[in-house]
Amino acid sequence: MNTFWTVVLILFLLWLVGFFALPGVGALIHIILVVIVIVVIWRLLTGRNIVSGT
Repeated sequence: MNTFWTVVLILFLLWLVGFFALPGVGALIHIILVVIVIVVIWRLLTGRNIVSGT
């Protein structure tokens, strides 16, 4: 698994933990979700393949 997908997986898991274990931390959940979306959009705009990273 390349670095991109590792970071996305970690951010997604943190988002899930924050969503279910710490429901009062809504701002953190949304910040993590926004970071994931920004990274995916950046990869699309730079012309890199999201799956293979090339």
